[in-house]
Amino acid sequence: MIAAGCLVVAFLVSPTPAASADEPLCLDCHETDVEAFAESVHGFAECLDCHVGADSEDHPDVGTEADCTGCHEDVVGAHNLSVHGRMAAVGRFPDNGCSVCHGAIHELLPQEDPESPTNPVCISDTCAVCHSDPDLAADLGIHLVLPIEAYSESVHSRAIQRGVKAATCCECHGTHDIQPAAREDSKVHTDNVPETCGKCHGSVTAVFNESVHGRALAHGLHDAPSCTDCHGEHRILEPQHDDSTVAPSNIPKVTCGKCHGDLALSEKFGMDEDKVPAYEDSYHGLASRYGSVVVANCASCHGVHDILPSEDPKSHTNQANLGETCGQCHPGAGERFAIGAVHVLPEEPEHTAVYWILIIYLWLIFFTIGGMLLHNALDFYRKLRHPLPIPSEQLEDAEERMSVAGRITHAMLLTSFIVLVHTGFALKYPEAWWACPFPFLEGLCELRGLIHRIAAVVMILGSVVHVVHLAVDRRARQLMKGMIPGLSDLRDLKGRFQYFFGKVEHPPKAEWFSYPEKMEYGGVLWGTFVMAVTGVLLWAENLSLRFLPSWALDVATTVHFYEAILATLSIAVWHFYHVIFDPLVYPMDKAWLTGESPPVRNLERNQPELPEDEDHPHAPAHPA
Repeated sequence: MIAAGCLVVAFLVSPTPAASADEPLCLDCHETDVEAFAESVHGFAECLDCHVGADSEDHPDVGTEADCTGCHEDVVGAHNLSVHGRMAAVGRFPDNGCSVCHGAIHELLPQEDPESPTNPVCISDTCAVCHSDPDLAADLGIHLVLPIEAYSESVHSRAIQRGVKAATCCECHGTHDIQPAAREDSKVHTDNVPETCGKCHGSVTAVFNESVHGRALAHGLHDAPSCTDCHGEHRILEPQHDDSTVAPSNIPKVTCGKCHGDLALSEKFGMDEDKVPAYEDSYHGLASRYGSVVVANCASCHGVHDILPSEDPKSHTNQANLGETCGQCHPGAGERFAIGAVHVLPEEPEHTAVYWILIIYLWLIFFTIGGMLLHNALDFYRKLRHPLPIPSEQLEDAEERMSVAGRITHAMLLTSFIVLVHTGFALKYPEAWWACPFPFLEGLCELRGLIHRIAAVVMILGSVVHVVHLAVDRRARQLMKGMIPGLSDLRDLKGRFQYFFGKVEHPPKAEWFSYPEKMEYGGVLWGTFVMAVTGVLLWAENLSLRFLPSWALDVATTVHFYEAILATLSIAVWHFYHVIFDPLVYPMDKAWLTGESPPVRNLERNQPELPEDEDHPHAPAHPA
């Protein structure tokens, strides 16, 4: 009896928190939601399984924190060696252990439970507790800016929210063994990124590993791009998204241009640093800069993950494969002629035809526009300092200079020319403020190419109207013969310069059409022809590439651009002076509106001798 009594007393005073089938003795002191614990992933365990040492005499100081090592020794060991574990060891990380990520220790839920902090749907919020805390990031020296917020917009996060399996923080960075990206054993170290991404994108990674970039990485060249260099890190977006680094409009400058446009990298690896500028200057590059998502970009020709050197027989840009590569967009291209040099700036001598055309046009523009400026400046100065005496009879009657057909033609050329100039140069300089100056016209600006082509058709139709007018109007034909240059124009030019320098009091009287008008008319004919031919070649590029080498289109592009510059400057410098700024007609020669020129024009030209109009024998002349 004494022995039995001693056993009962010993049991009652024992600190051992051994649990009964219904209620553990630990609950006498510790409040715990028994039902929640029973539903947790550890619901099968006893208190002492986790709180090791809680049955010791030093209980208030021992066993208060759960020790996961007993069941999860490998996991705890990996955590202790991770960046989190090492920072916790030196007191720079919360010290409440596994519960930081897994949640309250007595309410742990399996990862598959949607309410679990480690469930794929919730894991980014769990990581955000620390990684979205700017103060903590600054204290710990974490330089990434809001990575969780960036990830939440990614294609991976959005897929997970839809219930689709996709990459989470743990899929890429690891779980308990997370290491800084700079460490070679980190899953997100440059050398290891392809393997990490390959867990989900195995077939793509296999192709990438055989590419020029993959091989470079395998040889330890850390400057070579890996998956994250092109696709981004946390805010990875689908290629169709406008903000994606691999969106068509972003590939040349943002993605490929980041390395291939870098002078230091180009010098380091012997790459040509002008490849990106040459692309941007090409038609493809200009259209891409303007926002086109269908025009060819780097990936269209070189490939995406399977990029290889051009000398590799399997490369998309190998000479033998160029016809097929370009044929994706331009059926039949390269079948009859070899495709010429690409990524060559016009000013580079190796692009022979384009180079010499560029040189010729630059000198032509310099001398032509320079000569026009000099001529007009002398004329303006002479007339301003010594105004011409105008006899009263010269002010009596206006004279008809443009017939109705001529005014219609002029209106077509005027409107189409202005539209062509704006839409054409907007393609060449898409970043300029005037390329689309008004936000409410943004939708219209996206139709720039279509508007440009419509204006081109209008200009060509205007030329056709002019030709038809000459064909049906005998008097117009007779009058237009005066547009043919002759020796008299040289005499007029000589006399005009004598007038400029004060050798004579009056400028020489020219024919009905003076040499400035003949120059302008000839320029319009030449410019319209050149712009129409080169424009059609570029417009029908698929047909052009079937019968012409690619360098022919490079020539057409160069001629089209520099002829546009020459035409625009000629109109601004030559035409505008003679119909607006010339002191004799200022503020405007209204012939293009009324058909009649100011009477003072008679000071500078003679009346033509024309056959009488059969219906109106005394009708004034009406040129086209």
